[in-house]
Amino acid sequence: MKFLDLAKVYLRSGAGGNGAVSFRREKFIEYGGPDGGNGGGGGDVIAEAVEGLNTLIDFRYQQHFFARNGQGGAGRLRTGADGEDIILRVPVGTEILDEDEETVIADLTEPGQRVVLCKGGNGGFGNAYFKSSTNQAPRRANPGQPAVERTVWLRLKLIADVGLLGLPNAGKSTFLAATSNARPKVADYPFTTLHPNLGVVGVDGVEFVVADIPGLIEGASEGRGLGDLFLGHVERCAVLLHLVDGTADEVAEDYETIIGELEAYGAGLADKPRITVLNKVDSLDEELREMQREFLEEVTGGPVMFMSGATGEGVTEVLRALRSQIDEDRLRRNGPDVEEEETWHP
Repeated sequence: MKFLDLAKVYLRSGAGGNGAVSFRREKFIEYGGPDGGNGGGGGDVIAEAVEGLNTLIDFRYQQHFFARNGQGGAGRLRTGADGEDIILRVPVGTEILDEDEETVIADLTEPGQRVVLCKGGNGGFGNAYFKSSTNQAPRRANPGQPAVERTVWLRLKLIADVGLLGLPNAGKSTFLAATSNARPKVADYPFTTLHPNLGVVGVDGVEFVVADIPGLIEGASEGRGLGDLFLGHVERCAVLLHLVDGTADEVAEDYETIIGELEAYGAGLADKPRITVLNKVDSLDEELREMQREFLEEVTGGPVMFMSGATGEGVTEVLRALRSQIDEDRLRRNGPDVEEEETWHP
């Protein structure tokens, strides 16, 4: 299945049905009076977040969604049938933006969340509605309300606990393949990852979700390489795992390149908790490892971990560090699960 994280759709709700003008006509019953029914309401256009989806590819082949109109009323006080709603089933984590691609209409972050994007028109009143003591035979009825049309953008931001960052060929896909059942493309040339991948990673009996996005290069915020198109997928992550290729000549410059792109992108990515890891250490001897770590620690101002996704060295320690950050983030957002009750005294 192809990955698509941005789609433009055209929506129209259903128009309301017209009210009816009708009079009761039966043998031996004179002055039967008005009996025109109301029109039915038009269908709504609704977006719903559902589980089991991680792409907007369905909206590449169908961009127009029109709800049904309500039926008109009829005699004998018969109300017209309501129009059927249209439900857009989108992945959890989908943002719905207005046509300007900036105004956020809704952010569907939990399964089952719904939002009405286009409200169907109300049905018109039949002439029986207008009957009164001074107007016992009204000959007018209301038309139904017109449909509502709008154009919206659907933007998917994958929901993951950990986001992988690094230059192309930093070993992100190798790490994901070694720690989960995900099978991203792994090769010895840059930009093997062309779209985000998700993997479920487990350590010490606890599982969490890791998102691997295409590698960034200098100038990505200005559109170079694959640009910053996929950075939105790590906006919701609790912690970022920054992998630096230990075999590179200038590890400090590689680190600063990624940090510069995060700051240029904004959205608070540069301020997120981040774990820096010197990867591919299986290709380095002890002296070179320590030297590369010293270079990194000078620019990071914090600890740097060792890891090799190919051999598994240091992977468990990195996963435990990630789990610790995830637990802290959940505690910070949700607070303690159980609050201590105050002891009652008479």
